[in-house]
Amino acid sequence: MTSYMANERSAATGFAPVAGRLEGVRKHYGRNGAPDVLHGVSAVFPHGTMTAVMGLSGSGKSTLLHLASGLDQPNAGRIWLGGVEITKMSRRRLATLRRRKVGFVFQDLNLVPTLTVAENIALPLRLDGRPVSSSHVARAAHQVGIADFLGRLPGQLSGGQQQRVAIARALITRPDIVFADEPTAALDPYTAETVLGLLRRAVDETGQAVVVVTHDPDVAAYADSAIILDHGHVAEVRAVPEAADLRQILRKLGADSRRGVSR
Repeated sequence: MTSYMANERSAATGFAPVAGRLEGVRKHYGRNGAPDVLHGVSAVFPHGTMTAVMGLSGSGKSTLLHLASGLDQPNAGRIWLGGVEITKMSRRRLATLRRRKVGFVFQDLNLVPTLTVAENIALPLRLDGRPVSSSHVARAAHQVGIADFLGRLPGQLSGGQQQRVAIARALITRPDIVFADEPTAALDPYTAETVLGLLRRAVDETGQAVVVVTHDPDVAAYADSAIILDHGHVAEVRAVPEAADLRQILRKLGADSRRGVSR
């Protein structure tokens, strides 16, 4: 049984509450009749799991992340964050829900350069109108190993340290689900392993769901399952993914693409 099927069963029984879910999602850009980027994609992201989303360039990985997180809307299908369907939710209500339910870690980090580390970490709380406790911020910084840098600006930190700030900011609100888009792409192997360990700990210790979009099989091997996309379709789902197996799948998809084979 694939992990996707197992996750569906868990969601149905209530054994593993679902942090995010897509059902038959289709997406195209431009006018009606434009080709779909995603073709009826379904996925389930239970609490306490890390899911990797993989595929060749143009397979729809980032589009899936943007839809699942509510940053974009589908042309068809349904999407839930927690138990709340967001498919036709107003932008205002959706923005509020995202602030409370979702954390983001992006490759380009999106740290505010004029704010200190402490202020960047606290930003989601302030945007949501919640009180900000210095001890809460310090605890979040300590958890990711940057407690000594709270007064510094992002430009005074290394790339790995900045990524830790982004992770602390994503986790400060205790979101149900964290979406990470190529979070290790610009990092050296040691720092990348540290960052993945921090995301893994959010899953194992606090029961959050983490969805990582990546092109790297070694990154995906940290996950509990991997969804492999091909031209907007779910080509395969692997439980407990192994890096070597994922490389083989991607090589086959690349070879099929060069031969003009499509789903």
